[in-house]
Amino acid sequence: MPVQTAEAAQRWARTWAAAWPLRDIDAIAALQSEDGDHWASLFRPYRGRAGLRRYLEESFAEETGPAEAWFAEPVVDGASASVEYWAVICTEAGPLTISGCTVLAFDSAGLVTLARDYSSVQRGRLERPAMAFTR
Repeated sequence: MPVQTAEAAQRWARTWAAAWPLRDIDAIAALQSEDGDHWASLFRPYRGRAGLRRYLEESFAEETGPAEAWFAEPVVDGASASVEYWAVICTEAGPLTISGCTVLAFDSAGLVTLARDYSSVQRGRLERPAMAFTR
C-alpha cells in the first residue's frame, strides 16, 4: 500500500526535528530515496542518498554544539509538501539562526525523491515567530 504524502511529510518533519540536534545523519539519510535529489539551494544540488549524506556531513561539521530545530506541520498539495523550519545552531563564530522552507516530493514508499530547500541565515539567536511548529 502506497504511503500517503501527508504521512511521509510528517515523518520527514519529525525525523529532522529529532535528528538534527543529535547530528544523526543515518536517520535523515534514511528518508531519502537512493536516487532522490536534495537541493541545499537552487545552486547546490546533492544527488542521491550518498549526496544527502555528504551535505549533512559538511553542514554538521560546522556546528560546535547541539542545534535547536523546530518544524511546522507540513502543507500538502497532491504528491508534494512544503515544511517550514526554524533552527539555531552553534558555530565557532557564534550562534546562527536559520529560517527556511523545504519543498518535498515523495515516491510511493514515502521516500524523498526531491527536496528543494530555501533558507535565510542570520547571525545571533533570534526567537522563532509564533507559528504551528512541532518539535
